[in-house]
Amino acid sequence: MKDIRLTKQNQLYHRVADEVIEIIQSRRLRPHDPVPSEGELAKLFGVSRMTSKLALQKLAEEGLVYRLPRRGTFLAEPQDGRAQGGFSSQDTAVLPAAEKRFGQIALIMPHLSDYTSRIIAATEAEVRKHGCDLILKMTKDCDDEDHCLERLAEGGITGIILFPQGRKTCSDQVLRLKLQKLPLVIIDRIFHEVEIDCVYHDHYMGSYQMTKYLIEKGHREIGYTSNAIDHITSRRERYQGYIQALLDHQIPVQYQNIHFRTVACDTRRINERDSEQERFIQDNPRMTAIMCGDDHVAISTIHTALQMGIPVPEKLSIVGFSDIQLAAYIPTPLTTVRQDTEKLARSAVDLLMKRVGNSNENPITIKIQTSIVERQSVLFRT
Repeated sequence: MKDIRLTKQNQLYHRVADEVIEIIQSRRLRPHDPVPSEGELAKLFGVSRMTSKLALQKLAEEGLVYRLPRRGTFLAEPQDGRAQGGFSSQDTAVLPAAEKRFGQIALIMPHLSDYTSRIIAATEAEVRKHGCDLILKMTKDCDDEDHCLERLAEGGITGIILFPQGRKTCSDQVLRLKLQKLPLVIIDRIFHEVEIDCVYHDHYMGSYQMTKYLIEKGHREIGYTSNAIDHITSRRERYQGYIQALLDHQIPVQYQNIHFRTVACDTRRINERDSEQERFIQDNPRMTAIMCGDDHVAISTIHTALQMGIPVPEKLSIVGFSDIQLAAYIPTPLTTVRQDTEKLARSAVDLLMKRVGNSNENPITIKIQTSIVERQSVLFRT
């Protein structure tokens, strides 16, 4: 390589840009291969990092390369096979079946279930459409989640989609990543104390509409049962939707009809008679319907009622929330609120890629609407 230690008057960065093109040609780089970094170019040609940065920016503006925050600079695809910047498509051969790779997106999940599995599958499909790879991380608790976020950021991840652990407030690590402007989208949770990109189902309205559905079916003594709220916004909003629907229809809130479990529903034993659900049903014989905070609790409640000799829905209607796969295959198929995981994933990935593209819009909150799936667990009450 020739020495290009020239003056600023000779527009040094233009010469560096020309040298980068020569490097691309001599190394026969393929589209999406990494191009030498600002630091490497500065050392190679004895120029400042600012000069190297300007050279790469020039090539990016010409469409010869693309740059990803914290990832580096990569060779772009030739447009329609035409020559770009003095080198032809023959100079940078493209693998016929090559798939574009613009980076790695991390999806962090707190647990694996039917619902989260559907989110994972939908997110992977959406990420692939954007030419990225998906990295899946499962966290055990809040500390593990913070550690995972820190490691991913240090490793130069392109962006992160986070399904947070249940916690009272937004974690310090999430706030640090927000300040660092690392593309980050929260899903299925919302932190009201900080503005941050968020995509979540409208749990409040889903529960409101389901309670309204029961009222329209003639029920007035409608109970509510759920796992403990435990600072989880989705659980709190579902409970609030139930309460507001009763109030809006002038139905008194009977707090003896409301039950929050002391021990979380055991998803491995939901086909067995559950002592907590049994006591709740026995203590409230006037209830004609029960709104459950999620499908696991609903399925457990149905099995418990049936084993108590209480027919569902003839004597007791029961509904759930989420529409897990099992809901359609229990002895009394469950009427429930369906959460559209494909739309959730698509919205989260699209929003994240907008941030990867350096969008300067204010933080965005996207609510995904739910729908009611009618099966056989509700009876019209005359």
